[in-house]
Amino acid sequence: MSQAETKAGISAQVGRIVQIHISDGGVPKLPVDQAEVTVDGLVGDRQKNLKYHGGPDRAICLWSAEIIAQLQAEGHPIAPGSSGENLTIEGLDWAELEIGHQLQIGTPDSSHPVLIEITDYAQPCRTIAKYFTGRKYSRISQKRNPGTSRLYARVLTEGAIQTGMVMMPI
Repeated sequence: MSQAETKAGISAQVGRIVQIHISDGGVPKLPVDQAEVTVDGLVGDRQKNLKYHGGPDRAICLWSAEIIAQLQAEGHPIAPGSSGENLTIEGLDWAELEIGHQLQIGTPDSSHPVLIEITDYAQPCRTIAKYFTGRKYSRISQKRNPGTSRLYARVLTEGAIQTGMVMMPI
């Protein structure tokens, strides 16, 4: 499949924000109904270890509700927010999302949609081990299990978001 075909397939998808999570540092991140998104991330959210988390290229961490459900079905005691993601998304083909893809939060006719760009795959660390059976947190490693990793994104256009909002590749 060519890059143009892949981008066209991704562009046709529409996802939805299932949950928004923030914390004062660490996991689990707790759900909130809405948040202000800035180039630094979600207002009210912070990270304990800025060497590996946060910063402009890792302002937001995204993850798939479908992957969380798959992990739960495998017996892992994981839940939305427990792995440190800020946005839990449903409806996007997670394995198709790649570094460089841009996502718009809000409908095309929104007056101020938020625009983000995927910058990296979030490497799992031992901080989230308790949410995996046998502490096997490498289960969500992009290298070991492609398409299951959380994603980091930078914020290109700031704005307000809330649960239920549409998210779509552009």
